[in-house]
Parts: sequence; C-alpha cells; structure tokens
Amino acid sequence: MRALSLVKERQLEVLDVADPPPPQQGEVQIRVRAVALNHLDLWGFRGMAFAKRKLPLVVGAEASGEIAAIGEGVTRFKVGQPVVMFGALTCGTCQACREGRDNLCENVGGVLGFHIDGFAREKLNMPERLVIPVPDGISLRDASCAPIAFGTVQHMLFENAKLQPGESILVHAGGSGIGSVAIKMAKAIGCTVITTVGDDAKIERVKALGADHAINYRKDRFEHEVRKLTKKVGVDVVFEHVGADTFNGSLLVLKPGGRLVTCGSTSGPTTTINLMQLFQRQYRIFGSFGQTIKSIVDSLDKMAAGMTPIIDTEVQLANVAEGLARMESRQVFGKIIVHF
Repeated sequence: MRALSLVKERQLEVLDVADPPPPQQGEVQIRVRAVALNHLDLWGFRGMAFAKRKLPLVVGAEASGEIAAIGEGVTRFKVGQPVVMFGALTCGTCQACREGRDNLCENVGGVLGFHIDGFAREKLNMPERLVIPVPDGISLRDASCAPIAFGTVQHMLFENAKLQPGESILVHAGGSGIGSVAIKMAKAIGCTVITTVGDDAKIERVKALGADHAINYRKDRFEHEVRKLTKKVGVDVVFEHVGADTFNGSLLVLKPGGRLVTCGSTSGPTTTINLMQLFQRQYRIFGSFGQTIKSIVDSLDKMAAGMTPIIDTEVQLANVAEGLARMESRQVFGKIIVHF
C-alpha cells in the first residue's frame, strides 16, 4: 500500500509499504480517505519533533476513513462505517484516560504522524476505543477536520477557557484552520468576535464567517485596536496560538480576570511576562494541548448541525508538496485536505 513518508528533514516521498495485518482483539482496520494538514505537520516536516523518532516516518496527524475490517470483540463498528481517529496512542488505563482526559495520558505512546507513524497511508489498525463514528450527513472531507481543527478549538474554548454566550473574544489568525473554526464556534453562541489577519484580502472573508471586527496586524498594532474597539475595557477571552509575537499583547487586551488560552507557538516558543500585571489583573492562562475524545464527539455533533469547516485547498496524494508549500506561505484560508 502507499504511505506518505518523511524520509529526511523537508523531504516527503510516497513509499510502498506492507499492508497491515488483520486487526487483532479490540482493533479495527481503517481505510483512510482524507488527511487534513496542520502546522503540526509542518513542524514535523522541518524536523521539530522534540523527541527521538525513526525515519522514514509516515506523516499525517488528522484524518478520516472507513472501517475496512474488525477484530474479535469489536462491537461499536461495522465494515464500511465512516470514522475519525484520535491522534495519539493513549494507554486507556491511567487515571487521566479513565477520567476522559485523553490528552493527559500518563503513558502515551506518541502523537501519530509526529513521533510515530501517522494517518497518511491507505490502511492502518487502531484500538477500537480510539476510533469515533462519523454521524450521517458529514462528508469524509469535512470529517477529516474534526479531530484537530474542530476538536482543538472545542477543547480550548469550552473545556478550558469556559467561553460563555455573549462574551467578547479575540481570535488570532482568523484565516487559519483553527482560527476560522474558533470564529464560527464563538459566534454560534452569540459572542462578540474580534480577529486578526495578515492581509486586507482576508478581512471580508473572516467577517463572512461571523467576525464582528478584523484587524490587519501587519498594518496596525492589534493591542491598540482591540483597546479602541472595547473602549479600553478589554476582552473576556483571547484565543492564542501564534506564540512569542502576540503573547504579551494578548495579555494587555484582557479584561481584569480575563482568560487566555493557548495551544501554539508558531512565532517562537519563549517569551517573558510581567508577573505584577499577571497577578494584579488576575489573568487566567490556560495551556491547551490537543483534544479529548469528547471534544471530537462534540465537534462532530456541531458539524452534523451544519457547522462545516472552511476548506482552502484540496490535493491528491501525489501533490501533497503543493499543500505544504501553501501552508508555509501563510496565504492559506482554512484547511488543506489531501485525498487518498
């Protein structure tokens, strides 16, 4: 079968690899249909795995597919059923896993496509407990965005930051995969949404998603603009995933007692903060990594109710380099999908 593999830093190749064996007790075999690209894929592509890994490595951290075969004891799935998969090999037995906090597994075996072989292959076997059924009416293209693009946002906004109807929120990089989803999810519960974009061409597009205000951060300092828009009050929540370039400015635009939730550091992983500002204004900062299985289930429910992802580009497996180049260019608006 075909597998998209990282053979060395910044070099991907489609390799012929052995088919997986028949699924074992408690396993299902999945025929992968669509892989959604993420910045996580770019980090891995650039060699930023932060852990030992063996090359070649099958890439792909987010995907959808269909059940191709089931192992003994599997009761939740049938052949042909559309599914998505949790993106890390969790143990299922530690306290965090038992409590549904899957992304805090104490014995995690690695993130697929980053530390261990990922989803960009025609077939793979997974434990039944890490596979989630896709509700009727959702395309496999759209479903491929549920585990990370939707699940990450669901976890950040509602499981961590506890975003409430009617609150105000600043969403950084509103044209990105998770930024576009954050705008939609926040607006769906009646929040006032301010977002940043990198060029004027994206302003009307993010407003069409539901953003009330859009700031071109290349022209204007977003800190000043948000303070003006909120009459110096600030916002309740900042959705942060840019990193060093925006972190301190994001703290400046929070109301006293406001919440900042962060899941990324694409502009750099280190910064300094004013501790007096932190405790005097009683900010709450949430680090948010990945998602829980519940986040993915809730995300699929939102898709089934009509909240679809924004798709920037769709490519076939042979043209995946085009998708990665587009993501690196920062011209992307929404998600990039690779079809198998």
